[in-house]
Amino acid sequence: MDHALTMIKNVMVCPNRKRRGIVRNLCVLTLVTGAFLGIAARAEAQTYGLRAGVSGDPDQFYAGVHYETAPLLERLRFRPNFELGVGDDTTLMAFNIEFAYKVPFDRKPWGLYFGGGPALLVGHANDDTDAGGGFNVLVGLEHRGGLFTEFKVGGGDSAGIKFCVGYVLR
Repeated sequence: MDHALTMIKNVMVCPNRKRRGIVRNLCVLTLVTGAFLGIAARAEAQTYGLRAGVSGDPDQFYAGVHYETAPLLERLRFRPNFELGVGDDTTLMAFNIEFAYKVPFDRKPWGLYFGGGPALLVGHANDDTDAGGGFNVLVGLEHRGGLFTEFKVGGGDSAGIKFCVGYVLR
């Protein structure tokens, strides 16, 4: 955790013009995220979950948490998540602002969901900290009991592919 805080501090205090632009972009993204969270708060939080998995490009192990709202529109839910990845000589923090559309299977305990959204990434490698943006597209399979599995494909600075297994805390 101290390493993650040092990464954020390095991005925020660096006088470099490129990093000042990154800080400005982080502030804008924070405001947008706050607006989404305001919408989510009105929709009443439904669940929280834990996740762990692997990614490719960079090759990492990651763990994280997510929050999921009640339906915003019919089956559409707001599902932001935070993931911390380690490996490939890089530490990567991903703040994913994702939406998921749920497709239940009739009279079955399993359901399908798909969705996506933008991501803010802060990475640290070789004594250098950098921030960037990306986008994820995801598909997942979930059980009524709480178990789920998810596959993501990322663009921009997001990991190329991710696979995780998780559990929803009710």
